Amino acid sequence: MPGTTAEIEIVIEDIGGGTGGGEPPAGGDGGGGDDDRRRQKKSPSPRRYSTAITLGLVSILMFFMALTSAFIVLRRSSELWVDFHLPPILWLNTGILLASSFTLEAARRKLADSNAADFRKLWLLTTALGLLFVAGQLVAWRQLVAQGVFIASNQASSFFYIFTGAHAIHLLGGVGALLYVSIRKLDAARISLSTAAEITSYYWHFMDGLWVFLLALLYLGK
Repeated sequence: MPGTTAEIEIVIEDIGGGTGGGEPPAGGDGGGGDDDRRRQKKSPSPRRYSTAITLGLVSILMFFMALTSAFIVLRRSSELWVDFHLPPILWLNTGILLASSFTLEAARRKLADSNAADFRKLWLLTTALGLLFVAGQLVAWRQLVAQGVFIASNQASSFFYIFTGAHAIHLLGGVGALLYVSIRKLDAARISLSTAAEITSYYWHFMDGLWVFLLALLYLGK
Protein backbone atom coordinates (compact mmCIF):
# COMPACT_ATOMS: atom_id res chain seq x y z
CA MET A 1 0.00 0.00 0.00
CA PRO A 2 1.79 3.21 -1.11
CA GLY A 3 0.27 5.38 1.60
CA THR A 4 1.29 3.01 4.37
CA THR A 5 4.85 2.71 3.02
CA ALA A 6 5.28 6.50 2.97
CA GLU A 7 4.05 6.77 6.56
CA ILE A 8 6.52 4.07 7.71
CA GLU A 9 9.40 5.89 6.00
CA ILE A 10 8.46 9.15 7.78
CA VAL A 11 8.34 7.39 11.16
CA ILE A 12 11.76 5.79 10.56
CA GLU A 13 13.28 9.16 9.66
CA ASP A 14 11.85 10.72 12.85
CA ILE A 15 13.26 7.93 15.04
CA GLY A 16 16.67 8.25 13.33
CA GLY A 17 17.05 11.83 14.61
CA GLY A 18 15.70 13.88 11.75
CA THR A 19 13.03 15.84 13.58
CA GLY A 20 11.79 13.67 16.43
CA GLY A 21 12.90 13.32 20.05
CA GLY A 22 14.27 9.74 19.76
CA GLU A 23 17.86 8.92 20.59
CA PRO A 24 20.37 8.85 17.72
CA PRO A 25 21.80 5.50 16.62
CA ALA A 26 24.91 4.38 18.44
CA GLY A 27 26.95 3.59 15.34
CA GLY A 28 25.84 6.23 12.87
CA ASP A 29 27.94 7.35 9.92
CA GLY A 30 28.34 11.02 10.85
CA GLY A 31 24.82 11.93 11.97
CA GLY A 32 23.86 14.81 14.24
CA GLY A 33 24.56 12.72 17.36
CA ASP A 34 28.19 12.17 16.35
CA ASP A 35 28.67 15.89 15.75
CA ASP A 36 27.29 16.67 19.20
CA ARG A 37 29.63 14.17 20.82
CA ARG A 38 32.61 15.64 18.98
CA ARG A 39 31.69 19.14 20.19
CA GLN A 40 31.41 17.88 23.76
CA LYS A 41 34.86 16.28 23.56
CA LYS A 42 36.35 19.51 22.24
CA SER A 43 34.71 21.66 24.92
CA PRO A 44 35.10 20.03 28.37
CA SER A 45 33.87 21.87 31.41
CA PRO A 46 36.28 24.55 32.71
CA ARG A 47 35.65 23.09 36.16
CA ARG A 48 37.85 20.14 35.19
CA TYR A 49 40.85 22.43 34.76
CA SER A 50 40.05 24.34 37.95
CA THR A 51 39.99 21.08 39.89
CA ALA A 52 43.27 19.94 38.36
CA ILE A 53 45.10 23.18 39.17
CA THR A 54 43.66 23.16 42.70
CA LEU A 55 45.05 19.68 43.33
CA GLY A 56 48.41 20.78 41.94
CA LEU A 57 48.54 23.84 44.17
CA VAL A 58 47.61 21.82 47.24
CA SER A 59 50.45 19.37 46.57
CA ILE A 60 52.93 22.24 46.15
CA LEU A 61 51.67 23.86 49.34
CA MET A 62 52.09 20.62 51.29
CA PHE A 63 55.65 20.26 50.00
CA PHE A 64 56.64 23.75 51.12
CA MET A 65 54.81 23.44 54.43
CA ALA A 66 56.82 20.31 55.19
CA LEU A 67 60.02 22.24 54.47
CA THR A 68 58.79 25.13 56.59
CA SER A 69 58.15 22.85 59.56
CA ALA A 70 61.65 21.44 59.32
CA PHE A 71 63.05 24.96 58.99
CA ILE A 72 61.31 26.17 62.16
CA VAL A 73 62.29 23.12 64.21
CA LEU A 74 65.95 23.19 63.22
CA ARG A 75 66.16 26.98 63.56
CA ARG A 76 65.13 26.72 67.21
CA SER A 77 66.94 23.56 68.26
CA SER A 78 69.99 22.96 66.08
CA GLU A 79 73.47 24.03 67.21
CA LEU A 80 74.70 23.86 63.61
CA TRP A 81 72.53 26.75 62.48
CA VAL A 82 74.61 29.74 61.32
CA ASP A 83 72.88 32.91 60.13
CA PHE A 84 74.17 34.79 57.11
CA HIS A 85 73.43 38.05 55.33
CA LEU A 86 70.65 37.70 52.77
CA PRO A 87 71.34 39.37 49.40
CA PRO A 88 69.50 42.73 49.10
CA ILE A 89 68.56 41.90 45.50
CA LEU A 90 65.84 39.66 46.92
CA TRP A 91 63.76 42.78 47.53
CA LEU A 92 64.11 43.85 43.90
CA ASN A 93 63.19 40.36 42.77
CA THR A 94 60.10 40.48 44.95
CA GLY A 95 59.01 43.78 43.41
CA ILE A 96 59.45 42.30 39.92
CA LEU A 97 57.34 39.27 40.76
CA LEU A 98 54.57 41.34 42.33
CA ALA A 99 54.55 43.59 39.27
CA SER A 100 54.04 40.53 37.09
CA SER A 101 50.78 39.78 38.90
CA PHE A 102 49.51 43.26 38.07
CA THR A 103 50.45 42.94 34.39
CA LEU A 104 48.81 39.53 34.23
CA GLU A 105 45.52 40.86 35.58
CA ALA A 106 45.76 43.85 33.22
CA ALA A 107 46.17 41.38 30.36
CA ARG A 108 43.08 39.46 31.44
CA ARG A 109 41.06 42.68 31.52
CA LYS A 110 42.16 43.43 27.96
CA LEU A 111 41.08 39.95 26.95
CA ALA A 112 37.67 40.49 28.55
CA ASP A 113 37.39 43.70 26.49
CA SER A 114 38.21 41.71 23.31
CA ASN A 115 41.46 43.65 22.90
CA ALA A 116 43.64 40.78 21.70
CA ALA A 117 46.64 42.91 20.72
CA ASP A 118 47.07 44.54 24.14
CA PHE A 119 46.37 41.22 25.82
CA ARG A 120 49.30 39.61 23.99
CA LYS A 121 51.62 42.50 24.86
CA LEU A 122 50.80 42.47 28.57
CA TRP A 123 50.87 38.69 28.68
CA LEU A 124 54.34 38.59 27.14
CA LEU A 125 55.43 41.32 29.56
CA THR A 126 54.28 39.11 32.43
CA THR A 127 56.32 36.26 30.98
CA ALA A 128 59.38 38.48 30.68
CA LEU A 129 59.01 39.64 34.29
CA GLY A 130 58.85 36.02 35.42
CA LEU A 131 62.08 35.22 33.61
CA LEU A 132 63.64 38.38 35.04
CA PHE A 133 62.73 37.23 38.54
CA VAL A 134 64.45 33.88 38.01
CA ALA A 135 67.50 35.69 36.62
CA GLY A 136 67.53 37.87 39.74
CA GLN A 137 67.48 34.74 41.91
CA LEU A 138 70.53 33.47 40.05
CA VAL A 139 72.27 36.74 40.84
CA ALA A 140 71.37 36.29 44.52
CA TRP A 141 72.92 32.83 44.52
CA ARG A 142 76.08 34.15 42.86
CA GLN A 143 76.34 36.86 45.52
CA LEU A 144 76.12 34.24 48.25
CA VAL A 145 78.77 32.14 46.56
CA ALA A 146 81.00 35.23 46.45
CA GLN A 147 80.51 35.49 50.24
CA GLY A 148 81.56 31.87 50.63
CA VAL A 149 78.02 30.72 51.48
CA PHE A 150 77.18 27.45 49.74
CA ILE A 151 74.32 25.00 50.01
CA ALA A 152 76.42 22.69 52.20
CA SER A 153 77.93 25.44 54.36
CA ASN A 154 75.38 25.04 57.16
CA GLN A 155 71.71 24.32 57.75
CA ALA A 156 70.61 27.93 57.27
CA SER A 157 72.23 28.21 53.86
CA SER A 158 70.90 24.79 52.86
CA PHE A 159 67.32 25.89 53.52
CA PHE A 160 67.86 29.15 51.64
CA TYR A 161 69.03 27.36 48.50
CA ILE A 162 66.32 24.70 48.79
CA PHE A 163 63.53 27.24 49.32
CA THR A 164 64.62 29.57 46.54
CA GLY A 165 65.60 26.78 44.16
CA ALA A 166 62.35 24.82 44.55
CA HIS A 167 60.33 28.00 44.15
CA ALA A 168 62.26 29.00 41.02
CA ILE A 169 61.65 25.57 39.46
CA HIS A 170 57.92 25.79 40.13
CA LEU A 171 57.85 29.35 38.83
CA LEU A 172 59.49 28.23 35.60
CA GLY A 173 56.55 25.87 35.24
CA GLY A 174 54.35 28.95 35.41
CA VAL A 175 56.48 30.65 32.78
CA GLY A 176 55.94 27.61 30.57
CA ALA A 177 52.19 27.97 31.05
CA LEU A 178 52.37 31.67 30.16
CA LEU A 179 54.26 30.83 26.97
CA TYR A 180 51.74 28.11 26.14
CA VAL A 181 48.87 30.58 26.37
CA SER A 182 50.65 33.24 24.31
CA ILE A 183 51.97 30.96 21.55
CA ARG A 184 49.51 28.11 21.10
CA LYS A 185 46.45 28.67 18.94
CA LEU A 186 43.82 27.87 21.53
CA ASP A 187 40.93 28.35 19.11
CA ALA A 188 41.69 24.86 17.81
CA ALA A 189 42.46 23.37 21.22
CA ARG A 190 40.18 21.80 23.82
CA ILE A 191 40.40 24.84 26.11
CA SER A 192 39.40 28.41 25.35
CA LEU A 193 41.82 31.30 25.63
CA SER A 194 39.91 32.92 28.49
CA THR A 195 39.83 29.65 30.47
CA ALA A 196 43.54 29.04 29.89
CA ALA A 197 44.37 32.58 31.02
CA GLU A 198 42.22 32.21 34.13
CA ILE A 199 43.74 28.88 35.17
CA THR A 200 47.26 30.18 34.57
CA SER A 201 46.53 33.24 36.70
CA TYR A 202 45.60 31.00 39.65
CA TYR A 203 48.99 29.32 39.50
CA TRP A 204 50.92 32.54 38.97
CA HIS A 205 49.32 34.43 41.84
CA PHE A 206 49.85 31.42 44.07
CA MET A 207 53.57 31.41 43.27
CA ASP A 208 53.74 35.15 44.01
CA GLY A 209 52.10 34.69 47.39
CA LEU A 210 54.29 31.70 48.16
CA TRP A 211 57.43 33.72 47.48
CA VAL A 212 56.32 36.55 49.78
CA PHE A 213 55.74 33.96 52.51
CA LEU A 214 59.17 32.37 51.96
CA LEU A 215 60.92 35.73 51.97
CA ALA A 216 59.23 36.70 55.24
CA LEU A 217 60.18 33.33 56.71
CA LEU A 218 63.82 33.73 55.73
CA TYR A 219 64.08 37.22 57.17
CA LEU A 220 62.11 36.56 60.34
CA GLY A 221 64.03 33.33 60.90
CA LYS A 222 67.37 35.10 61.09
